[in-house]
Amino acid sequence: MQMGFYFDQSRCTGCYTCCVACKDWNDIPAGPVNFRKVTSREWGRYPEVKLAYLSLSCNHCGNPRCAQACPASAITKREEDGIVLIDRDICLGSDVCGMPCKQACPYGVPQFGIEENPRMQMCHFCLDRLKENKKPACVDSCPVRALDVGFLDELRKKYGQGKEAEGFSYSLETKPSIIVKPRYRL
Repeated sequence: MQMGFYFDQSRCTGCYTCCVACKDWNDIPAGPVNFRKVTSREWGRYPEVKLAYLSLSCNHCGNPRCAQACPASAITKREEDGIVLIDRDICLGSDVCGMPCKQACPYGVPQFGIEENPRMQMCHFCLDRLKENKKPACVDSCPVRALDVGFLDELRKKYGQGKEAEGFSYSLETKPSIIVKPRYRL
């Protein structure tokens, strides 16, 4: 069984509430670390201008290249739900290892702070909330319900098989655990 996210790009307004809720819930200080990021993409010419937002966190990949690249084996994938976790006590820190986990991730998910020899951190699916049968803070906070979470089989039954959206490409190598609905037909 693999947990994953669903993202509906056609609903996302780029309000960043998911990012703020994540930082708040996880006590992430202001700065470069964001477990969830929202990006925008614009294209076209007036009057045919298009805009799409993309909200991504760790995709808890079926085949996480970050875990394979970690020289300290600090990144693991849980068998019971496929959630990818980092043990920051084992992580060597970016100054020591050179961040091969960040370089290996096609989505740029591994995060490092600005402190001396920062240790990797990333989305952990709000495990504390999942244990209380709550959804991650990003999902619960989305005012337009562009995010959902669950086991991939259930999400596919509910939302389909979407793997491509503006700004996102599904990696056959890593098998990200996310289903996406694009804003525009690709």
